[in-house]
Amino acid sequence: MAARPIGNATISFGLVSIPVRLYVATHSEQLSFNQIHEPCGSRIKQQIFCPKCDRVVERGELVKGYQFEKDRYVTFTDEELRAVEAEASRAIDISEFVPLSSVDPLYFEGAHYLGPQPGAEKAYQLLVSAMHDRGTVALAQFVHHGKEHLVLIRPVGEGLVLHTMHYADEVRRFDDVEVGGPQKIRPQEIELAKKLVDQLSGDTFAPEQYKDEYRDRVRAVVDRKIAGEAITTSEPEPARAQVIDLMEALKASLNRPKTKGGTRTAAAPEPRRAAAAAKRSETPARRARKKQ
Repeated sequence: MAARPIGNATISFGLVSIPVRLYVATHSEQLSFNQIHEPCGSRIKQQIFCPKCDRVVERGELVKGYQFEKDRYVTFTDEELRAVEAEASRAIDISEFVPLSSVDPLYFEGAHYLGPQPGAEKAYQLLVSAMHDRGTVALAQFVHHGKEHLVLIRPVGEGLVLHTMHYADEVRRFDDVEVGGPQKIRPQEIELAKKLVDQLSGDTFAPEQYKDEYRDRVRAVVDRKIAGEAITTSEPEPARAQVIDLMEALKASLNRPKTKGGTRTAAAPEPRRAAAAAKRSETPARRARKKQ
């Protein structure tokens, strides 16, 4: 079945304008659950309650409020907010072309497909070809649902994909993350790590080989419930961190058999190696307690 457009826009670069249609590019396959009142089996209804007035309020009584101090708000009606929304322009005015490799994926937010409107096919393909040839993507700003978005347009095959982006002030700095400072890494560890990376490397990204196993397990349990089957549950064993020598872990990883999907099956270190690694990882204090 042909995809249905969700809106129209116009890409412009220089004096060239390309009328396009927007299509949804992704959707979630996660299972969703409703809140059910267990005694009667009915779906609950969520209501809006005002604790000060001690009653349920209707949506028509609501306005939006911005908290500028604790428990103090300035309020806005829908009409006031619409008045300050970005102008409802459908133009996607390209400001610059940059290499895709220069764009950090951290900035990506959502994605839509762009297809040409009737009569714009030639100009559309011209832009796709030029971007492919130059190896670039386009940056622009686009008004959608009354808000201005930073967007990136990239060529994919014979078409274009539009990615909504975070603005720079919406991305937190990684400098705020504690990474433990410089670590002393031996040359042998670096070589083994690079060998492991080489063994796990593929030629291209093949998303079809990855499956959401959790979703499949949930769906299987749902099907069993629908069929009237009783489900027994048990608490999973808590994962215990293994203290092992880094070199031994790298060597053991290199010897793991490769599975169809490109990943490797978990393999415990050989008993003798594991015991030796555990002994090496013990602190002097632990050794002293053992002798006592």
